[in-house]
Amino acid sequence: MDDTPKLHRADPTPSGSGEISESEPGPEKAAAATQEAARTDVPVSATGPSSPATQAKFKIDVLLKATGDAPIMKKKKWAVDPTKKIGWVIEFIRKYIKAEPSESLFLYVNQSFAPAPDIDIGTVYDCFGSDGKLVLHYCRTQAWG
Repeated sequence: MDDTPKLHRADPTPSGSGEISESEPGPEKAAAATQEAARTDVPVSATGPSSPATQAKFKIDVLLKATGDAPIMKKKKWAVDPTKKIGWVIEFIRKYIKAEPSESLFLYVNQSFAPAPDIDIGTVYDCFGSDGKLVLHYCRTQAWG
């Protein structure tokens, strides 16, 4: 059986943009969350968009772009669980482009710095995501930073 990690392509929205959008809770949802928190003695902050239940459903659009001599991926946009680590994405790219174990693979955010492999994708997205997606550049030789 194939042990290659699987990512899911982002499903197109009704607008056809292909982006997954996570809307902010409206006044009705906020009021319902406050009422539910009062009934269950759970703090209001635990029922917001950053709660574990919401994060389990939420995927981050990650756009993977080749840089330098790296092979170009046919699928560039992937929906990734925000709890996955940068190291997991590096290993996914390595397997997808069929890189040798001895080959180096570098991953960059904003064409400037390499994030630590143990950082969550969600954290990187919160700090550096824009337009509803996180753009990561990968290459076989050191390019930036």
